[in-house]
Amino acid sequence: MTRKIYLTGFSGTGKTHVGRAVARILDWEFLDTDDEVTKQTGKSISNIFRDNGEESFRLEEKKVLKSTLAKIGGLVVSTGGGAFVDSDNSILMIESGVVIALDARPETIYERCVLATSDIDGYIDRPLLQGEDSLARIKALKVERQFAYSYAHWTIHTDGLSLEQVALEVIRAWRIVSVRSDKKPRMPAGTSELATIVKTSSGTYPVVVDWGILPSIGEVILKTAISGPVYLITDERVFHSHGRVVQVALQESGIAADVLILPDGESTKSLDTARTIYQWLLERKAQRNHTLISLGGGVIGDLTGFVAATYNRGMGFVQVPTSLAAMVDASIGGKTAVNLPGGKNLIGAFHQPKLVIVDVKALLTLPMREVIGGWAEAIKHGLLFDPELFDKFERHTDALLSIDREIATDVIKRSVVIKGDVVSQDERETNGYRTLLNYGHTIGHALEAATNYGTLLHGEAVAIGMMGAAFIGQNLGITPETVTNRQKLLLERFGLPIRYPGIDIKKVKNAISVDKKADGRTIKWVFLEEIGKPTISSEVSDTLIDEALIYLIGD
Repeated sequence: MTRKIYLTGFSGTGKTHVGRAVARILDWEFLDTDDEVTKQTGKSISNIFRDNGEESFRLEEKKVLKSTLAKIGGLVVSTGGGAFVDSDNSILMIESGVVIALDARPETIYERCVLATSDIDGYIDRPLLQGEDSLARIKALKVERQFAYSYAHWTIHTDGLSLEQVALEVIRAWRIVSVRSDKKPRMPAGTSELATIVKTSSGTYPVVVDWGILPSIGEVILKTAISGPVYLITDERVFHSHGRVVQVALQESGIAADVLILPDGESTKSLDTARTIYQWLLERKAQRNHTLISLGGGVIGDLTGFVAATYNRGMGFVQVPTSLAAMVDASIGGKTAVNLPGGKNLIGAFHQPKLVIVDVKALLTLPMREVIGGWAEAIKHGLLFDPELFDKFERHTDALLSIDREIATDVIKRSVVIKGDVVSQDERETNGYRTLLNYGHTIGHALEAATNYGTLLHGEAVAIGMMGAAFIGQNLGITPETVTNRQKLLLERFGLPIRYPGIDIKKVKNAISVDKKADGRTIKWVFLEEIGKPTISSEVSDTLIDEALIYLIGD
C-alpha cells in the first residue's frame, strides 16, 4: 500500500488545511509545496511572480515535488493549483502515490480565496487570482485546468463539507485506490497526452498528443464536458482508415454522433461544400450548443471550422487531425476558411476549437508523400523558434520518415507546443508574432493557387516557399548563407522539393498580389536572421521577387 498522498485541485478547494488534517489523523509527515518554495527561495509567492515570473515559480515547484521521492514513510503533499497541469509533475505524482483532486464550485472558491469565510481554507498568496474580477478569473483558470485534474485517481467535491469531513473522505479514497491497485498506482491511459493548453480571447483549450488514442476519443472528449450530440465530418479516405474506429469510440462513451462523409481533396474546401454541410446540419436540427468534430487533414479541419464559425452564429468544434501538416499546424489556432478560385483561404473566420486530439499512430496510414510534405511545417517551427528541434530533424531524419513511435511523438509534441504558444501570444495576428508562422507561405500559397491546388501538396509548396524566402533574405543581407544551406540540405534529406520548374511565373506573381497577408501594396515577408531568430520585412522589391521566382520555377 503506497504511503504518499498528493492533493491537487484548484486554489481554495482546501488542499493545505485538509492535508494537515489528513497527516494528523494518519500520523504522517505533511509538506506544502508553496511553503517549501517560499523557504527555498526566501521570497513570498507574490514576490516570485513579480520579480521572476510564473515560469520561475513553476521550476521551483517542480524541484520540490521531485524531492518528495526521497521521503521515507507516510507523506501528505499539498500542491499548488497549477502543479498537476505540468505533465512531468502529474506523471511523478501518479506513479509515486495516490493523487486526490479536491474540487469546488467557482463561487465557493471565490468565497474561500477572496472573502476567506470558510474554515476549510482562508486567504492565501495567490497571484493568478488577483485583478478586478476575481470570480471571472477563477472560472477561466478552472476550465483551463480541469482537463488535467480529471486524471487524478479520485476526486472529492468539497462544497458544503467541513474540514474533518473532507479529510476523512481523502483517507477513504486513499485506502480504496491503494487496495484496488495493491501496488504502485498505475498511470491512467492518456496522462501524458496533454501537450499544451492554448489560451485565446474566447477561452482556453487543451491539445492532447499520444500514440493510439483514437479508440479512446470518447473518453477524452467527455473530459472537456462535451456530451453530445456531435456531428462527425470527414472524407472518404479518412473514414475508411479511421472513421469507424472513432464512431464506435463515441458510441461506447454514450455520445450520439451523426457522420457526414465528403469527397477527398482540396476542391472540397469550397463554399459549395459548406452549403452542403449547412443543409445536412439543418436536416438534423443541429443546435448551437451541439458540437462538430473534424476528422481529417487540413482541408476537412478548415472547412469544418468555417462551418462551425458560421452555422447558428457559431457552434463548438473539435479538431481531430489525421494528416501531419494538420497535426502540427492547421488544427491549432482557430484559422478556418474555404478557398476561392483566385486564392487560398480568402473566405474565413477565426474560430477556436474546444479541443484538439492528435493520434500520431494515424500517420502510419498516410502515403509517404504526405508524410514528407507534413514534416515541412514542423521543420518550419524549428527554423523559426527552436534550434534544438531543428537539430533533432537533422539527427533523426530516417526515424521521423518512418514514423518512429517515440521520436515522432516527441517531435510532434514540441511542434504543437510552439504553435500553441504563438497562438496564445497573438491569436488574431495583430501584434506581428503570429505572422512569423507565414515563413515560406507567401510564395507557397501562390504556387498552390497557380497550380489550381491539385499539383503540389501544401507542405511541398511551403518547402519551396521557404527556399524562396531564404533566397530573398540572403540577397537582402538578412539571412546568412550557412542558414540557407542548412535549410536546403535538410529539406532535400526529407525528400521535399526546393524548386519546381515549369509553372507560369505570371500566375504565381498574380497569386502573390492577392495574398491575404498583403497590407495595401506591401507584403509582410518573413526571413531568418539565424535559425531560431525570425524577422519581418516589407522592403522587398518586385525585381528581387522576380529573381526569386526565376530561381525557384524558371526552366
